[in-house]
Amino acid sequence: MNNTLLLSSSPHIRGRDTTQRIMIDVVIALVPAVISGIYFFGSRVIMVVLITVISCVISEYASQKIMKRNITISDFSAVVTGVLLALNLPPAIPLWIAAVGGIIAIVIIKQMFGGIGQNFMNPALGARVILMLSWTQHMTNWINPKVPDAVSSATPLIYIKKGQEIMEGINRPDYIEFLLGHAMGSIGETSVLALLLGGAYLLYRKVISPAIPFSFIGSAALFSWIFGGNRPFTGDFLYHILAGGIMLGAFFMATDYSTSPVTTKGKIIMGIGCGIITIIIRLYANYPEGVSFSIILMNLLVPLIDKYTVPRTFGGEGRGG
Repeated sequence: MNNTLLLSSSPHIRGRDTTQRIMIDVVIALVPAVISGIYFFGSRVIMVVLITVISCVISEYASQKIMKRNITISDFSAVVTGVLLALNLPPAIPLWIAAVGGIIAIVIIKQMFGGIGQNFMNPALGARVILMLSWTQHMTNWINPKVPDAVSSATPLIYIKKGQEIMEGINRPDYIEFLLGHAMGSIGETSVLALLLGGAYLLYRKVISPAIPFSFIGSAALFSWIFGGNRPFTGDFLYHILAGGIMLGAFFMATDYSTSPVTTKGKIIMGIGCGIITIIIRLYANYPEGVSFSIILMNLLVPLIDKYTVPRTFGGEGRGG
């Protein structure tokens, strides 16, 4: 009889999920959004996705080799970052900028802060914001999915920001077009239906909890309904939550394990914060979209949220200690 006793720190109960299994689930969940992007914007989307994925994987391998760390490209986290980055880029993005985005996401935002689990913001979103500030013209060069060869500068959120009167000649998309995928925007924003399918898969597989997505979307809808119209409580909240990157951000970006709170209460706080900040930026700032900035801002607050929402362990120090 083996009487060996093992002494170790908690946790003592381990689940069957591995990082690789979770990341593969995320990749599977992103497949509908990638397919819809290819369908509506053309085969060039395949090249954008391949370039970002390859640049992320090579950057992860090279940076870990240089920093003398264990090589972890087999956990698929770099692949997930690459796909998410591609879905956050315009379909007409120059391929070299997409490659630079992959390097920024992995080397600067992920590996320089310790690698997976230690990055303080979502790598794909951080890279997107840096690309936006560095190459604004390329990052706002949108393709009309109805006429894939035509390039236009107007996205649905421009209607909210500038009003219908100055968008003469361009029809405002309706709700069904958002749902199916006939609206201009980033590759991954075009079809709400594809994103909902992926989000439902993640919820079914318990890869994510509903706390962040539901509180994110619900608070954005409520805030835009109250303040988004000419008078209070007249805002077009459905248009706000269908247009832009709220669905992509709520299900796939704000739920990143490394950069989201631990407890359900903390996740709800983060989701509400993301929703409110997104609508504030859309309604009152110069930038027409606010999802990326809202998630990054809330990423920075995650340590503070955890400090006040993680229950005190039995015999442990108080929250301020």
